[in-house]
Amino acid sequence: MTVALVTHSTKPRGGLVHTMGLAEGLHREGHPVYLIALGDPAVGLFRPTAVPHTVLPVPAKSGSLEERVFASIDVLTDGLARLVDDGSTTVRADILHAQDCIAARAAARVRDAGAPVSVVRTVHHVDDFTTPVLVTCQREAILEPDQVLVVSEQWRRILRADYGVEPVVVPNGVDLERFSRIPPASGAELRARIGITDERTFLFLAVGGVEPRKGSVYLFEALGRLRRELTTPVVLAIVGGHSFQDYAAYRDAALDSLPGLGLALGRDVVLLGTVDDAELAGWYQSADALAFPSVKEGWGLAVLEAMSQDLPVIATDLPVFREYLTDHVDALLPRVADAASLAGAMRELVTDSALRDRLRAGGRTLLPRFTWQASARRHLEVYAEVRRLARSGTTIRASRVRSEDVSGSS
Repeated sequence: MTVALVTHSTKPRGGLVHTMGLAEGLHREGHPVYLIALGDPAVGLFRPTAVPHTVLPVPAKSGSLEERVFASIDVLTDGLARLVDDGSTTVRADILHAQDCIAARAAARVRDAGAPVSVVRTVHHVDDFTTPVLVTCQREAILEPDQVLVVSEQWRRILRADYGVEPVVVPNGVDLERFSRIPPASGAELRARIGITDERTFLFLAVGGVEPRKGSVYLFEALGRLRRELTTPVVLAIVGGHSFQDYAAYRDAALDSLPGLGLALGRDVVLLGTVDDAELAGWYQSADALAFPSVKEGWGLAVLEAMSQDLPVIATDLPVFREYLTDHVDALLPRVADAASLAGAMRELVTDSALRDRLRAGGRTLLPRFTWQASARRHLEVYAEVRRLARSGTTIRASRVRSEDVSGSS
């Protein structure tokens, strides 16, 4: 049973980090696995991997979001069809495991065209699309797979209520050796690069760019409060920012709000953009805390990454975070979308070194529960059941629940 993991991007956001972590977990288990992504074939993936993989050329970024989505589905469909057609090419897959809406629609097209494959889909979260075309596309990407997976109980409940499917929960993992395999960038040099020369400066790191789901506007407001209230210098550095969706309007408005909060871009808030693994490791190791105040998450892989580098974490009290984090034990969980509550949590970390030590210890205790090896083994059980049912002629189609059990609709 060969598994092909399929994703629409080679950018190091959570979906691809998950995909590569799972692929490497399966590979270490000795299981045949292949990774397929849309990107620049000349550049490849964002970091090296021992997993066999193909990067298909991504369509040019032009046209509306709808046009770009369907162009990507078309390109990925053609590429998958060539790779799984008759075993004469690079890979013949039994399972196409899609990691996003685009990959799921493409994989289902290949299956429905007659390829002897089963389609599994991991739904990390549901995007807030507003146009009917994309809302329908996303819905079909949840309903078409043979089996849907989620990484949290919260998203199992959401998909059951809103889409009438019964997903299987398989938690995320973290690669504790990912950043130790390469020499990290010098923390002192990184801090100096963004103008931090005062050793008293407390550096918060945010991962994911400036976008609505990451709660950036609340983070900026909280930082402004700290700047007015504390004598300790505080700086926020933000890694990432690439996204398939266009958040330029939100980003511009958020950054335009900085002067009114008493903050200056480049002094109090520094945008780092996309960085390689060596530099990301350096930022995790040179920061004093992770600020991750998401208003919506599938899981939050950056939380585990930060903990793996002994970095104290501030998240929010989202249900998905409460599934694996405990407030003031392994993370601080201020209220969602509440700048005052977030500022209070940030103030605690800046002023209480003993609390920072307790959170570091809590993170070390938490991490062994979430490994990619355990995730890979659970995935293998799901794949085996999907193939068993396929061989028996049974159609799962995301394990539909009875309509009378569905409490909502999308």
